[in-house]
Amino acid sequence: METWVPFMTEVGFPIAVTFYLLHRIEGKLNVLIESIHALPDRLK
Repeated sequence: METWVPFMTEVGFPIAVTFYLLHRIEGKLNVLIESIHALPDRLK
């Protein structure tokens, strides 16, 4: 158990930051995908 605590403190923070950033980027990617799908209608 003594080896797991430092491992989780070192690895847990980067994992949390990564999931937070992926969650933020996901919303922006959805907007981008919707814009690309609407592009052919706008060009007509």
